[in-house]
Amino acid sequence: MFRYVVRRLLMLIPVLFGMSIVVFAIVHLIPGDPATTILGERASPQAIERLNVEYGLQEPLFVQYGLYLKRILTGDLGVSLRTGRPIAEEIGPYLAATVELSVASLLFAVVLGTNLGILSAWRQNSSFDVAAMLLALVGVSVPVFWLGLMEQWIFAEVLHWFPSSGRDNPRDPVNAITNLYLLDSLLAGRWDQFVDVARHLVLPGVALGTIPMAIIARITRSSMLEVLRSDYVRTARAKGVPTLWVVYKHALKNALIPILTVIGMQFGFLLGGAVLTETIFGWPGIGRYIYEAISYRDYPVIQSGILVVATLFVLINLIVDLLYAWLDPRIQYR
Repeated sequence: MFRYVVRRLLMLIPVLFGMSIVVFAIVHLIPGDPATTILGERASPQAIERLNVEYGLQEPLFVQYGLYLKRILTGDLGVSLRTGRPIAEEIGPYLAATVELSVASLLFAVVLGTNLGILSAWRQNSSFDVAAMLLALVGVSVPVFWLGLMEQWIFAEVLHWFPSSGRDNPRDPVNAITNLYLLDSLLAGRWDQFVDVARHLVLPGVALGTIPMAIIARITRSSMLEVLRSDYVRTARAKGVPTLWVVYKHALKNALIPILTVIGMQFGFLLGGAVLTETIFGWPGIGRYIYEAISYRDYPVIQSGILVVATLFVLINLIVDLLYAWLDPRIQYR
């Protein structure tokens, strides 16, 4: 197992190296000059040249990439062209906000999606099965931005159940310790802030988690149907084992591998694909951070942000692979 983990971690090197080349090339194909975008159209040629020299933007592309790669290898993510601050300091709060939102969305997707899939398989071809799969189809089909706007209108503007945007109450902000506001409010012993942060998470979490929920529900149903037809399940039922025990204890564990694969992939997609949701709900996450960097042609931020998300995605896949052996002892890693 240890050798397998080390080998997979070493495989990260060529993956991230290739990713850095692709991202660097795509970013530099974006039309426009970053110095002009940052300083404005009325900036003097001297000011533009000074900014280009300061950040090495006048160098050939291969030289710029070499400097960027050298910084990455030493753990330096570079400096933002727009703010002049180290990216490693800036990116932390944004990354924490996206992680918190993604975990909330995944929790909603996993709890609702797996249970819908399990009950649909258990009651195959029933009215519940039809309704659940119809809900899953709608969940996959509805655009996230439309769902987010509808949530804001109904639950924030009309019913006033939840806040429409932000992470916390601006009049009583959370004292950021880890930048995970739910955890920070608990560490501070502020239950009122914990409830407030949780309420801010509901609407964006549901909007972001709807598509993963639908995908998980459909995969769970398909996997459970196959397992429920197995001989050992029929034997357990014949022995008089309670149905819920058969479904959740015996069948679910043997159906979890494809479900776990989908959950891992969806978590990775949530981390990197929350730009629309973060924009609609004013959520200060890494997707919005990268989007704003693209608007300002802030090359170092774009490159470092995408590289961080790609690294997390690969690490999540590694964790999912390792969980396979826990679910099925027949799987051996060498």
